[in-house]
Order: sequence, then structure tokens, then C-alpha cells
Amino acid sequence: MATSFLVHEKIWFDKFKYDDAERKFYEQMNGPMPVSSRQSANTSSSSGPSGDHSELVTRISNLEVENQSLRSVIRDLQLTISKLEIRLCTLEKCSPSHRSPAPQTQHVSPMQKVELPTTSPAKKVATPAEDDEEDDDIDLFGSDDEEEDKEAARLREERLRQYAEKKAKKPGLIAKSSILLDVKPWDDETDMAKLEECVRSIQLDGLVWGGSKLVPVGYGIRKLQIQCVVEDDKVGTDILEEEITKFEDYVQSVDIAAFNKI
Repeated sequence: MATSFLVHEKIWFDKFKYDDAERKFYEQMNGPMPVSSRQSANTSSSSGPSGDHSELVTRISNLEVENQSLRSVIRDLQLTISKLEIRLCTLEKCSPSHRSPAPQTQHVSPMQKVELPTTSPAKKVATPAEDDEEDDDIDLFGSDDEEEDKEAARLREERLRQYAEKKAKKPGLIAKSSILLDVKPWDDETDMAKLEECVRSIQLDGLVWGGSKLVPVGYGIRKLQIQCVVEDDKVGTDILEEEITKFEDYVQSVDIAAFNKI
């Protein structure tokens, strides 16, 4: 059965014989074919479809990578847009314009007529007669201005007088000084208690006596050191020295140990 089938089947079993005969014929006509060119022809013919297939695979992989990157970019953009929409909604809710309804604008019909002034407001042009009347109203001697000046001068003088009276009533600053005096006796037998009593007996306007003490000088002699406060305008150091040295029986001399302004 198989043999009879092959008999009727049109198969070219001896094709290689005809290929060899054709190759030999062309070699005789053109010379023998180089081995390198024959191998390159066989290589190109064998590697053609596989090379195209590998190139196609490479392009498909590159397109897949690019598609993945584009998808990630689109995903990021969608996320950013959603965040912006949420923020915009929050701002619209917090804005005062969102809380209060927008004022309704009055609809004006396009057929409504608007009356416009036929003449623009222009400055009135004075006639010569009106200019004469205005000149008559002007007081060339300025009697009103003089009355106003007098009134202003009177008000200014009144205010100055009130200010002077107020300043005179206000007590001024009194300059005072603190003085420390050294009162020296004649010898060690002088009664220092009596000497201090004589010094304190001096009473002057603007003089106030303070504390005192006895300070040893030497050889049993002690001096009286006494504090006082004086008003500079009323009591001077010369007056104090003059009044104290009047007690000649007890006082030998007076010196100013310290002088300070208060």
C-alpha cells in the first residue's frame, strides 16, 4: 500500500543530483566558486530569518520597557491631580466667598434705553457784566482779614498769659547740696558738746542740720564732723563758715570735708 502510494505521489527524490549538475555546469562556464563566498551565501541564507526574529524580539522588549515607564508617569500624574483637586475643594470650603452666596447682579435688558446728558458739563464762561459784579464784591482794603488777624492775635496772647500763670504756679526745681563740715577746736580741753550745741544753734532759711560725730585728730584733740543740707540759692558755704567762726571761744577753724549736689 505504501509503495503504491509513493508511486502516484509527485515527489522529487533526486533533486540533489540536478543541483550538483547545475553547479558543475556553472563552474565550467564561470570557473569554480570561492569557498568563502559560498560559506557567506549559506550563512546569510541560514541566518536571515533568525536575525530578523531577534531584532523583532529586541524592539518588542524595548517597547514594553517604554510602556512601563509611561504607565508609571501617568500614574504619578493622576495622583498629583487628585491631590490638587482635594486641596482645591478644601480652599473653596474655607474661602469667605464660598460661605456667603454671590450677590446677584441686576439683569439689564439690551433693549433698555439709557438716557445720556446731551451736553457735557462745561465750565461756565463768565460774561463781562458778571466779571464787573465779582470785582465789586472784592474788598480791596481787606477789612475781614484784619479782623481775623486781630482775633488770632488776641487768642494767642490769651493762651500765652494762661501758660505763664500756670508755669508761675508750678513749683520749680530747688537745687540743694549736701555739705560735710570739719569744725576744729582750740585744744583738747574744749567742751565738744558745747561746741556742737553752738553750731546747731545756727538757724538759716534753707539750712537743715544732719548727723555728727567726733573724729580724733591727734594728741587727744578731736574735731566735730557734722553734716548739713542747704539750698544753693539761699545758703552758701561762706555764710556757714562765717556763722560758725563767730563762736571764737570754741572754734578754731572750719573746713569743708565733702560737697555733693543733690
